[in-house]
Amino acid sequence: MEAFKILPVLKKKLAFLSGGKDRRSGLILTIPLCTEQTSMEELSATLDYLLSIPSEKCKARGFTVIVDGRKSQWNIVKTVVLMLQNVIPAEVSLVCVVKPDEFWDKKVTHFCFWKEKDRLGFEVSVLEVFCFSGQRVFEKFTKESTSLLDELIVINENEKGSQAEKDRSSESNILPSFDPETVLQTGHELLSELQQRRFNGSEGGGGGGTAWSPMDDELLAQPQVMKLLDSLREQYTKYQEVCRQRSKRSQLEEIQTKVMQVVNWLEGPGTEQLRTQWGIGDSIRASQALQQKHEEIESQHSEWFAVYVELNQQIAALLSAGDEEDLMELKGLQQQLSDACYRQASQLEFRQNILQSAHEFHMTAQDLSQQLDGLLGMLCADVAPADGAAIQQTLKHLEEKLKSVEGALQSLREKGQVLLDQMSTQTSFSYGKDVSIENKENIDHIHSVMEDMQLRKQRCEDMVDVRRLKMLQMVQLFKCEEDASQAVEWLGELLDALLKTHIRLGDDSQETKVLLEKHKKFVDVAQSTYDYGRQLLQATVVLCQSLRCTTRSSGDTLPRLNRVWKQFTVTSDERQHRLEMAIAFHTAAEKILRESPELAELMVDVEAYEEVETVGKGLLDRLTVPVIFPDGSEQFFGSPGDMASSAESIRERMKLVEEKRFLQEEAEQRLDEEALEAGPRES
Repeated sequence: MEAFKILPVLKKKLAFLSGGKDRRSGLILTIPLCTEQTSMEELSATLDYLLSIPSEKCKARGFTVIVDGRKSQWNIVKTVVLMLQNVIPAEVSLVCVVKPDEFWDKKVTHFCFWKEKDRLGFEVSVLEVFCFSGQRVFEKFTKESTSLLDELIVINENEKGSQAEKDRSSESNILPSFDPETVLQTGHELLSELQQRRFNGSEGGGGGGTAWSPMDDELLAQPQVMKLLDSLREQYTKYQEVCRQRSKRSQLEEIQTKVMQVVNWLEGPGTEQLRTQWGIGDSIRASQALQQKHEEIESQHSEWFAVYVELNQQIAALLSAGDEEDLMELKGLQQQLSDACYRQASQLEFRQNILQSAHEFHMTAQDLSQQLDGLLGMLCADVAPADGAAIQQTLKHLEEKLKSVEGALQSLREKGQVLLDQMSTQTSFSYGKDVSIENKENIDHIHSVMEDMQLRKQRCEDMVDVRRLKMLQMVQLFKCEEDASQAVEWLGELLDALLKTHIRLGDDSQETKVLLEKHKKFVDVAQSTYDYGRQLLQATVVLCQSLRCTTRSSGDTLPRLNRVWKQFTVTSDERQHRLEMAIAFHTAAEKILRESPELAELMVDVEAYEEVETVGKGLLDRLTVPVIFPDGSEQFFGSPGDMASSAESIRERMKLVEEKRFLQEEAEQRLDEEALEAGPRES
């Protein structure tokens, strides 16, 4: 093996040949183990290289291997020894293991090298330095335990003295120079090591090998250590009781001090903070500022309440211990602390409730004020509804607003009364201070707000009554205008019916007279409709004067009403004239047609025939003439077919009369001829 190949490993000096020789002239190989973890592969490579350096003659004498385990762990030492068996078993004659310095202060290894010689192939010698290090540990334990024992005896004896002496010596003698637990632990480990060494020695002698015998000093040290340990345990137990009693007294004094700190702060600065906070504010913002200030006060109190909870738990723990001598004092402290904390907590809660009620009162007052402002703005605005439905909707909205205001005012009264009741039942602060004078300003403010809201609501109610009356008048105005427009429509419908359906003139005088009577009743209905429309328009004028407004529909409706009425009057007069002419025509015709043409003595005068002809022609001419309205427009009765039918009926009647006239003329001519013939016979 060449060195440059494992040069980095060789530089670590995991093993080396120092040049020394043992009594057999064998070379000495040293393996210095360090505190860091040793790589077995690198160590094996180093050993292979070092063993390849000596000659075969030197190797034949054997090697003495020194394993320095003072700075390593014992399990690594064992691993290295076992590794030597695999790497260089033939060249090794003796392995010397140097134990760690504190080996005897730790647990004893279960790997016994003197039993493994046959299996390993070489002898392992453990260099035990107990004579030096064990003696040092024993002397250290003896010195510390003796000094500690004297100090514990003094401390325990002083505890039996007067209370004044206890107080004077508590600071100086309460802590010994050495830690009892550490000293006892050292003694137990020393005793265990002594017992283990004695056991290992007897076991080695029984195996047939070289027996190991403990020294006389070791045999004498064991009972001395046991005696010191017994004395230390006894005094340490008493010392622990002394410490417990002193800790309890110290804890009690500390609790009493903290209790007085909590009580003094709560009854002093804490109470003064609450005493200066008595207002309720005059608005939401002011009440919120007071609530924020109160939260800061509560935050400060919370810190002391947390101390109270901790102290209460400590007192409860001490009470559960059941020491009769401190029981009454602890209960008194607990009662004093609880009274102060509960009293202050109740005052904080009471103040918080008042501020919460005040905040709700101010919120309700602000909401009511905004509703009243909205209602007042609605009442002050001009009303210009488009129709009656809009007015009804506005009235409904106004009533809802007023109802909402009434509900808000009732809620304000209730919240104000709750706040007044809370303030009237407010108790005095810790020192019995009367707060009635300070609350008077708050009470006056609450009454003032409620009275102001009541007055504003009353004014709005009065304005609502006026507005309601005005809007009802407007409803009536729109109703009158609507009914007047309806009257115009009805009158127009009557005119239309008169022109389109009132066409027949009757087939005889009796039927025509009936039609004339119906026409007069029809005209009476139209007259009442016209009069109703005129009355509605007059009421509209009166309402407009009352409302101090001009109606946009009355100026248009009245001319329309008058125009339709004039058209109807002209049409009805024309209809009446035609009916009257028809009656005259039918009467004259019926008078002629009623006479029998065979009776000569009942001859009709020629004037009657001429009258029928004249009236008939005039009636036919009138049927062809349209109705001329005042505005110059024209309108015919019915359709041309209807007019033709009526004219045809008149012409037929005139034809009958003409036939009757012809017959009568023939009859007269015949009578004249007969008279002429009778004249010559007489002569």
